[in-house]
Formats: sequence, structure tokens, C-alpha cells
Amino acid sequence: MRMEELSKLPPFRLRPWFSPRPWGSRDLSPWYDVSREQEPIGEAWLTGDQCVIDTGVLSGRTLGQAVTEAANLLGAESGRFPLLVKVLFPFDKLSVQVHPDDQKAQQLSGEPTGKTECWYVLDARPGASVALGLNPGVTAADVRRGIDDGTLEDLLRIVPLEKGDMLYVDAGTVHAIYPGAVLLETQQNSDLTYRLYDFGRGRELHLDEGLAAMRIKTAAGKVKPQTSNCNTALIESEYFRIDSFCLEGAQEAVALAEHLTARPGVPAILFVATGECSLQVEGGQFLLHQGQVAVVPQRSGNWKLQAEEACQLICMTPGRP
Repeated sequence: MRMEELSKLPPFRLRPWFSPRPWGSRDLSPWYDVSREQEPIGEAWLTGDQCVIDTGVLSGRTLGQAVTEAANLLGAESGRFPLLVKVLFPFDKLSVQVHPDDQKAQQLSGEPTGKTECWYVLDARPGASVALGLNPGVTAADVRRGIDDGTLEDLLRIVPLEKGDMLYVDAGTVHAIYPGAVLLETQQNSDLTYRLYDFGRGRELHLDEGLAAMRIKTAAGKVKPQTSNCNTALIESEYFRIDSFCLEGAQEAVALAEHLTARPGVPAILFVATGECSLQVEGGQFLLHQGQVAVVPQRSGNWKLQAEEACQLICMTPGRP
């Protein structure tokens, strides 16, 4: 039977795909037992097309292949899974960059979607920060001069980070990530990035596109969480909603199930921030350890979540239902 003929699809676990970056780290513990002697790893892609499914009937396929075969179950549009989720490990500064919105992405790059994203701070050392937007009064001409004379950083708004912070980064925001934090990034499924400044590392810059995509004022910044019973709503935007559940027993697992029931017609991504849990699905069960994700298709049948000890689970769903 072909996958598109299935009426439902049980949740499944995805294997991370690790992307080397010059600003990354060679030690990803305690999140992942991975080491690189040559190239540091900057990003663990958790729902990329390259990520391999390692449980259930789809085992061995990549997520990209599964989307091609079962788009109706995975909520895929334009041949893409709706959200790209990553864990970022900055050991050095990322470039100063900007992402286009949907309209600018189509105009500048011919891509169907832009890149609005958010960052949940999984861990942060004292003094960790990001650059998020421009200081008041900065103009587009100031940005261009700052690129030319190497003073662009002086024009950026610096935001200190603490573990548990949620930050919204809407498309058009000039930003940079600095060392000292581990970030869970949820974004539109696009990798469009226009570099404005790269600290002399010699990588390609995209000044015309970046300046065209940049907006002087954006809605970027920290988002105040909203807690109700077992659920903490971290952020809700046009493109994604993210909630945190601290599982310590059956009540919290029921709260998560009810949360997903209230958002029908969209897939969900479950990420283990601390601890571990198990998913019981039709035909068996599988574990989720810290740093792993499971995808719950939009029509998934019966499944059950259990945690023997305290487990923080981040639930990501696309858009508003």
C-alpha cells in the first residue's frame, strides 16, 4: 500500500542531522553524543528533509521522502514539511544577517516562503546575549555605512539571555547570535539567509538582497510566557505555536493530548528538553531522550505518552488552526 492511501499514520521519531558551521562547537553534550575533529557543528536539524525516520512504518525513509509520499498526513504544503526545527550551538558569533518575509522571498530569490523564526533558550551561560533588531534612530543609510566601515554591531540592539527565554524573530529583523547559549529554533521551512556582515570570515555576503529584505522596525523581542495549569504557552504567531509541558504524571500527559486535540488538522513536533518519555503507538512504543523529536501526524490514530520522571516537552505546531 502506498503511503498516500493511508488514512492515519502513528507518531514517529526522527534522527537529527548535524550541519557543520564555522561558528559551531565540537562538543554538543549533554544534548548529543557527537564529536567532530575537523569541522565544528553549528546546528542539529531535527525536522529537515535529510532527517531519517527511525521508528514505525516509515523507518529508513527521510522526512523529505515521507512528505512526498504522505503529504496529506504530514500537513505538507509546497512539498515541504511546515516547520523546520533546529538546535543551535554557537561557539563563536554568527554573521549579522536578515531573513526575508514571504513576499520578499518570492521577489528576491524565487522561493515560496520567507523565514520568520523564534528561539527558545535551552541553556545560557552568564552574559549570553543576541543582537535583535536595530537601535532606535538607526536608518538604512546607517546600516550601509556600518557594513562598509565595520561598525554594524554598534547599531544593533543587544538582548541578554536566560534559560527559558522565548524570543520572536520576525522576517526582516537584522540579528546575530553570540556564544554562550543553546537555542531551540523553530521557523518557517526555509533556509533563506542574507548575510550583511561576517566578521571577516570570508563567506559570501548578500548586501543587495539583505538591505532590500531588512525592516527598520520589527516586532522582534522577548515574549512573556502564559501559564495555565499544566501548560505554558511560549509563543503564538501566524506561522507557529509553541508550548511547554512539564510531564510528571498522567495529568500532564492528558493535558498535552487535549492541547493537540484542540488543534486539529495540523501535525505536531514534540521535543524533549529535559528527561525522557515514551510514546505508545499502534504496533509498539519508542523512547524519546533529551534532544530528540517525534512527529505526530495530523491524523495519527491512538497514541499515549508516558514519563516515569520529570520531563520537559516542547510542543510545536504550525500556524493557527
